[in-house]
Amino acid sequence: MTYKEMLIQEIEKAPDEVLSEVLDFIRFLKQKRNSDKIETLVASESSLKKDWLRPEEDEAWQDL
Repeated sequence: MTYKEMLIQEIEKAPDEVLSEVLDFIRFLKQKRNSDKIETLVASESSLKKDWLRPEEDEAWQDL
């Protein structure tokens, strides 16, 4: 049985008050995951910035 199937079974048995909290938690986890990805992208950008701003990089990309 998959996690999704197990969750569906539990959801079908749970009262609405619990489902409201579960929904909030799932939304929180999705938002947190997206925030973590954005933070990684920002960190990568700042560390690669010095390489991107070199004249050699400008030459390599000038024909695009």
